[in-house]
Amino acid sequence: MFSKRTNWTLEENAYTRALRRHRDAGKRIFDLTASNPTECGFRYDAAAILASLGDPAALRYEPEPKGLLGARAAVAEYYRDKSVEVARENLILTTGTSEAYSFLFRLLCEPGDEVLIAHPSYPLFEFLATIQDVTLRPFPIVYDHGWQIDFEGLQAAIGARTRAIIVVHPNNPTGHFVASGEAERLNAICAERDLALIVDEVFLDYELKQSRAQRTRHGSFAANAGALTFALSGLSKIAGLPQMKLGWIAASGPGAAVRESMARLEVIADTYLSLSTPLQCALPALLAQRKTMQKQILARVEANLAELDEQLALQKVAGRLEVEGGWYAVLRVPAVQPDEELAIRLLEERGVLVHPGHFYDFAGSGYLVISLLTPAEEFREGIGALLEISNRKLEM
Repeated sequence: MFSKRTNWTLEENAYTRALRRHRDAGKRIFDLTASNPTECGFRYDAAAILASLGDPAALRYEPEPKGLLGARAAVAEYYRDKSVEVARENLILTTGTSEAYSFLFRLLCEPGDEVLIAHPSYPLFEFLATIQDVTLRPFPIVYDHGWQIDFEGLQAAIGARTRAIIVVHPNNPTGHFVASGEAERLNAICAERDLALIVDEVFLDYELKQSRAQRTRHGSFAANAGALTFALSGLSKIAGLPQMKLGWIAASGPGAAVRESMARLEVIADTYLSLSTPLQCALPALLAQRKTMQKQILARVEANLAELDEQLALQKVAGRLEVEGGWYAVLRVPAVQPDEELAIRLLEERGVLVHPGHFYDFAGSGYLVISLLTPAEEFREGIGALLEISNRKLEM
């Protein structure tokens, strides 16, 4: 009765069961996985946000597959603030980046075709690809005094059915920005192999000042010239508004390829016409919220990162890997037990919730992923308990 593409394992795993039991018991949780900014104590301009949704123009239905011109102009202005020129005709508005990926997979791939993606990476991509009958092939990013793309591994992963390469810039959860030299190599590989480059830039605005990495980081790929490129972003991270389901695709590269891709994407978008008019009318005002929201989020992230470093300096068992941007950090802990077992122990013994590294396809054990969005006091206490458990486990 059901398709093979939805034949997922739907039973709870040990981690999910432990979390459900903890919550059902009403026990306190130090949530070091918090990723929803609307629940992390930030101050939103509620009046401005709600007023933006009351535009009388939203009462008219004027279907435009690419998105209303005024809304696309607001996205172009967002890039102009970054000194990046993006033509409005090369923008497609979507209901978030998940829909943007589905559009691109349909544009680029036949069933069974392959798209390469860097690992470690966010687990959502596997579901998005499977639903669209696309096969993901991993290539590694490796850590050596900072993260970098393993280009030998990337080249080896390219096969006859490869259609595109996905990079997240900066990566989630490693916080690795694509360096300028890496961008040049990606362009060369895509141009030589006739591949598209898909760049997820949802965390682009969250570059951390206290990063230790000494690398020249590439800016936005929204006006990339070296290969056919699709840059993705949206309100969820830019303005801390995940409930406002609005994202976009910015196409760039060789002119003929961009024109052809936009013509085809317009038909795909016209088939669904899924993005609501009120959100499109509100987009200029909602994008403007980034100017206050990003300051708050970056202040929280950098303060929590400083707190983390301060606590790590008091012990010698655990450490963190270099992070350049985004709002996550990766901890390196002794690999004396599987990451999931350690995560469950942290929850059951001290109420500390973290993500085990295997959720993000880290190779081997000894990795925990934490959010830097957690409110400061909760973060401080949670990190203290986490390090206490990690140190005690090593001593045992």
